[in-house]
Amino acid sequence: MLSHSPASSMLRIATCWIFASTVVLPLTAAPIEKEKGQEEQAAAATTERPARGVRPTPTDAKPAAPPRRMPPKRKGEISFDTILFEMDKEDDYDPSMVTPEIKALQGKEVTIRGFILPASVFQQVGIKQFVLVRDNQECCFGPGAALYDCIMVKMTGDNSANFSTRPVAVKGKFQLTEKYKYPDGKYLAIYEMEATKVE
Repeated sequence: MLSHSPASSMLRIATCWIFASTVVLPLTAAPIEKEKGQEEQAAAATTERPARGVRPTPTDAKPAAPPRRMPPKRKGEISFDTILFEMDKEDDYDPSMVTPEIKALQGKEVTIRGFILPASVFQQVGIKQFVLVRDNQECCFGPGAALYDCIMVKMTGDNSANFSTRPVAVKGKFQLTEKYKYPDGKYLAIYEMEATKVE
């Protein structure tokens, strides 16, 4: 009897996605004339510097660039950079690679922005589960993709999501998990969210 657990559903989505995507010039002037010409060019290009102790006029001074102000993050707001850790694509994942900062998010209510992976959904509205990825390139999920670039999202209760090609903000409980694996034991995903809102 086939299992209908969320993990097996996501694995079936990954299988469908994998199947669908199998993608010095010589000098000619006389030395004397050349030296004379160089002296004339150097004299013409020379600009007078202000005398020592004399301030430049306002037209000479460069205006100071205004300081850049970054908008503050809201409470509980994270990004895919927040859940990034050191790992080469050729390496096998080990839970010890995850940083203490990421582990501290376990079970916390967070909001993160990303894209709904089109290959992970089969309807436009009323979506109950999908894969959230860093950008809108399909290289963020599946074989060869970085594990920290995707999150398995499950909508809780009566909540659901609508598909969009634009970035969406997902709010919910962040989890580290080891249940999403390929048949050979390699990891498909390590992040999961029990989401209450997608907008």
